[in-house]
Amino acid sequence: MVRMVAACGAVGVALVLAGCTSATVDEKPSAYSATMAKPVPADVYPVIEGKRPAASAQMTNEEAAAQEARLTALSSARASGKISEAEYQRRLNELQQLAANHGAETLKQIQN
Repeated sequence: MVRMVAACGAVGVALVLAGCTSATVDEKPSAYSATMAKPVPADVYPVIEGKRPAASAQMTNEEAAAQEARLTALSSARASGKISEAEYQRRLNELQQLAANHGAETLKQIQN
């Protein structure tokens, strides 16, 4: 048993020492690095490089400012009494319906 342990230990030391030797070898590029060096065709699915386009256009700063001004004017008109409570509720209901249905309608447009 002791001889077996000693023999395994000797073999292990020999393997460790053999792994520490270094030889100069002209390294050729591996198949993986040679493949990665090739240009990637853009017409092959899936394309994972580059920036993907958005599903819909983002609101511009001017559009956001116009929407903010419109909502501020509506709030001011309600506070000052320029529009009736019924008109305010009608507009509020319209916006709530838009919020409730916008996601499904947009998804239908994207899928078609």
